[in-house]
Amino acid sequence: MNLRQRLANLPVGRKLLTALLALLAAVLLVSNLAFISAAYWISRQSVAPQAMHTIGALSATPQLSRSVLTSTQAANDFLQRLGDYPPLRVAAIYDPAGNLFAQLQRGQPLVLPGRIDDVARWRANEIRASFLTDLPQADGPPAHLLLVISSELPGAFYTGTLTASVAILLISLLLWLLVARQIRRLITQPIRSLEALSRQVTREENYGLRAAPGNEDEIGRLGDAFNTMLSRIEAREQQLKRARDDAQAAFSQAQGLAEETRNSNRRLELEVQVRSKIEQKLTGFQNYLNSIIDSMPSALIALDEQLYVTQWNHEASVLSGTPLDDALNQPVFIAFEPLKPYLAQIRRTAERHEVEVIERVTWTLNDESRHYTLTFYPLSGAGGRGVVIRIDDITQRVGMEEIMVQSEKMLSVGSLAAGMAHEINNPLGAILHNVQNIRRRLSPELERNREAAEETGVQLEAVNRYLQRREIPQMLDGIQHAGSRAAKIVSHMLSFSRMSNRQLAECQLPALIEQALEIAGNDFALLDSFDFKAIRIVRDYDPRVDRVPCIGNELEQVLLNLLKNAAQAIHQKQDRDAPGQITLRTRLQPPWVEIQVEDNGGGIPEAVRTRIFEPFFTTKEVGQGTGLGLSVSYFIITNNHKGQMEVQSQPGQGATFTLRLPLATANEPASS
Repeated sequence: MNLRQRLANLPVGRKLLTALLALLAAVLLVSNLAFISAAYWISRQSVAPQAMHTIGALSATPQLSRSVLTSTQAANDFLQRLGDYPPLRVAAIYDPAGNLFAQLQRGQPLVLPGRIDDVARWRANEIRASFLTDLPQADGPPAHLLLVISSELPGAFYTGTLTASVAILLISLLLWLLVARQIRRLITQPIRSLEALSRQVTREENYGLRAAPGNEDEIGRLGDAFNTMLSRIEAREQQLKRARDDAQAAFSQAQGLAEETRNSNRRLELEVQVRSKIEQKLTGFQNYLNSIIDSMPSALIALDEQLYVTQWNHEASVLSGTPLDDALNQPVFIAFEPLKPYLAQIRRTAERHEVEVIERVTWTLNDESRHYTLTFYPLSGAGGRGVVIRIDDITQRVGMEEIMVQSEKMLSVGSLAAGMAHEINNPLGAILHNVQNIRRRLSPELERNREAAEETGVQLEAVNRYLQRREIPQMLDGIQHAGSRAAKIVSHMLSFSRMSNRQLAECQLPALIEQALEIAGNDFALLDSFDFKAIRIVRDYDPRVDRVPCIGNELEQVLLNLLKNAAQAIHQKQDRDAPGQITLRTRLQPPWVEIQVEDNGGGIPEAVRTRIFEPFFTTKEVGQGTGLGLSVSYFIITNNHKGQMEVQSQPGQGATFTLRLPLATANEPASS
């Protein structure tokens, strides 16, 4: 227990005495400190300077000044006479030449300047009071007297102050004892009397006791209030005794009635037990039905004839955001505001007893558009008529339907690409064949060419020189190169459009990546918005990665999608000063082979990155994307190849897509 708690637990009289004693001690201490401080200030500011001026004035008389400098002994005798003044600390005499002639020091010696010229600087750094006066001489410059006085008070002053303080303390203690006696008589004793009386009343439960009359102060009024309280308690006790007697009589009368009602209670108990069992079964059945309704994946809402909610399951609360307690006994257009446009169909169902179906509505839930089917059933029975509303989430089904439609479109596009490739191959073959024939028929090494030239009178060497002069062979080389390049593009399109082989096979990964790059370069070179060939391609292939088990055309499709997205991200970034760059990496990380496609585009925001593999999720404008490229790519890697696909990106720092393919070769066909 600390000092504060001890003081709080003291009796009231002791608290007052302690406070009075502390006040006396504080007053005595403050008065002594003030007295000593005032005496010190007066001594330093008034007494000491006046004493130095007086001593200086007495010493400056011509007779005394001349006699002091007659010899060193005379100067020391003069200083000894000055030493009778107690506050004097240092006295020094400087001769007319300015040299230290004699000195007197008391207490701890001080270092005095040897020349009178240094005295001014020494006094500026000295904290004690000092005084410098001239000692005039009859013939020549004056001598000087330096006095240093300590401002400390004498010991007798402190002794007298202590004696006076002790006397004041003794007188204060005497007064304190007198006050303590009166406090004990006027405060402590009446309070203790009340305390003893309250303990006696509590111990004996005798409410007839009374406190003795006291003074007309707060303690006296407290005693009167205590007596009044005891009087009221005594009256209340008498009332309770009378009420107890009346209750005893009533109890005796009630015992007779209790026997009569006991038999009736037994019969009622049996009926209550039967009713309780029935209610428990009904409650259990109701809870079971409510659990079934709440477990349904569809929102289920029951309405009465006035379209007020009578049943509301958990899915309805999730979809509308309205809790069950707030929805019950509310109009349906208030509890479920999105149903307000369909009030006409709901009323028609209740009036005509016809089922109404709304195949597809789109609502926003958690910032996401979802599709629902609304079905309104008529409700009739002993409880009256009404309507049952069922809301089914068909978002996944709509998505699958759109995926199937898009897949059909992609198949049609693949078939069209294959047909176009076959049709383009024929004129390409003719072009390449004719270029080869032109070269052969201009060659002077063939006999038939020489014969035809002689018949027409043409020299093949002159013809070849003319063709070289007009750069015709270079044009033929360009035609042959362009035709070979077009044939290679058509070959890639044919292999890309063939979807019949869905077995994992060993493919050269670097060659597959280069083939996808070539297709991407030829594809995007036709677009006006940007040119794929203007983007710098950095290849970082691991030499340990060569043949990898995969479905070649599907992996090529995934790489083509990633290259397309990377090129578009580079084209759409804000900073056009930095050149566009796509980095392709392969790494051997057993049991995986990693393929990374990294770009320096604008990056992907976190909200988009978490949904980037969802079907039909796209940030492009309408008509520029279906939102299926990355979702199909994710399906190909994770389902068909049993691999992994992930993306790391920060806004403004580009994006990196990582594909992981297992090294183990799968002999079974991949599930489509």
